[in-house]
Amino acid sequence: IMKIIAGTTEYAQSVLGNIPLQPIEFGLRQNYPNPFNPSTTIQYQVAKRSHVLMEIFNMLGQRVRLLLNGEQPAGFHSVVWDGRNDGGLAAGSGIYFYRMVAGEFVESHKLILVR
Repeated sequence: IMKIIAGTTEYAQSVLGNIPLQPIEFGLRQNYPNPFNPSTTIQYQVAKRSHVLMEIFNMLGQRVRLLLNGEQPAGFHSVVWDGRNDGGLAAGSGIYFYRMVAGEFVESHKLILVR
């Protein structure tokens, strides 16, 4: 039996109960809120267990923060950036980019930090 459910992930989970939803492809969503201060959430999805790398870069292409570097199970995930660099110092206001790499999947998005 196949069931098709239209709606948000939360709605589908409420209808399905304990049957897990699995993404069929890798994906990276726009962070929220954007612009942000003091933190922002980045949601992503992993189609199969993979090594996932998530990094923040400044406009010059320099890495500001390593958010994630490790194995992730298939599913829907999120990570929070607190606006700090790898040294724990507050990053300045400006435009930054976040990039996700998982196997052959590579995607980037722009985010704005306002202090």
